[in-house]
Amino acid sequence: MTNVEALKQDAYAFLEQYYRETGQPLAVFEERWENVEQEIEASGHYEHMFEELSFGAKVSWRNSNRCIGRFFWKSLQVIDCRDVRTEEQAVEALRHHIRYAENDGKIIPTISVFPSVKNGKERMRIWNYQLIRYAGYERDGEIIGDPQSVAFTKYCESLGWKGEKTSFDLLPLVVQVNEGAPQWFPLKTEEVLEVPINHPDSDAFSTLGLKWYAVPIVSDMKMEIGGITYTAAPFNGWYMETEIGARNLADEDRYNMLPQAADVLGIDRTYAGSLWKDRALVEMNRAVLHSYKKAGVSMVDHHTAASQFRRFEQQEQKAGREVTGDWTWLIPPVSPAATHIFHSSYRNIMHTPNFFYQQHPYK
Repeated sequence: MTNVEALKQDAYAFLEQYYRETGQPLAVFEERWENVEQEIEASGHYEHMFEELSFGAKVSWRNSNRCIGRFFWKSLQVIDCRDVRTEEQAVEALRHHIRYAENDGKIIPTISVFPSVKNGKERMRIWNYQLIRYAGYERDGEIIGDPQSVAFTKYCESLGWKGEKTSFDLLPLVVQVNEGAPQWFPLKTEEVLEVPINHPDSDAFSTLGLKWYAVPIVSDMKMEIGGITYTAAPFNGWYMETEIGARNLADEDRYNMLPQAADVLGIDRTYAGSLWKDRALVEMNRAVLHSYKKAGVSMVDHHTAASQFRRFEQQEQKAGREVTGDWTWLIPPVSPAATHIFHSSYRNIMHTPNFFYQQHPYK
């Protein structure tokens, strides 16, 4: 099958799904398909109308096997950035995405869609894993900041960026247009909503000096809709507390704060049987939930998220669609057996539209 024929097949399947699910007349679909088919034959490409793009982005979220928050897929706000051509325009659009999604703490699920790949040539890449992320520095055999960011931090430094070498330095935005050299743009603290992490019952907890940003905006995945690939389509929901309290701040290969949290909370960690890690983990997550609520920033706990996922499953069953999923990602890292997801099974098969991982260009 030629590339043109494959694109026609993918485009037809997506457009048929769009017009069927949105309840539009068959004649409208047939007219649209005739135009798209002619466009593909003439150029080897076609452009989505905004309504198609919006639907495709939402269904990409609905099909995301690793996401527990899919109940809200219809609420995704789609920002059309396909007219962006320069790095400066791209960064302005990314700054707008951050402001819009933060919404003074009342977080709005948002995706910004930049120009698509045409005839195998990339139009744009965002090199950041997330638009907002903290740097990681190697010094004297230790790491300051986020160990997961060490490689990207080194790359940013090779471009000329310099951080302050603290545990929570905001990395710059790095954008590449076509085959041009990637360019970096600073992200200032006043541009990012951050939440200091305090404990509801312990004043000593604040001495750890922990904080995290409000909105997780994934920016290194590509979105595929009807055979068209968007290599730059940053998107966000809001955090589930375990992403911060049980992973980012707790994992040994991340900030590894459980021992220090246990110490300031007076939890005995002289032997594993005291279950000090479990106790510190729960208290860390309590602190994250407390802090985001106090700051007025949207967040969901893992039990509520599991209940919302059950409602999503019920909705999909009613619509006659199978719920696919990656069980290892859907179960929360704290008390997974207390959720129905732990006792369920899902086929981990990928449907499109969807989001897909891309190779990190700096590696």
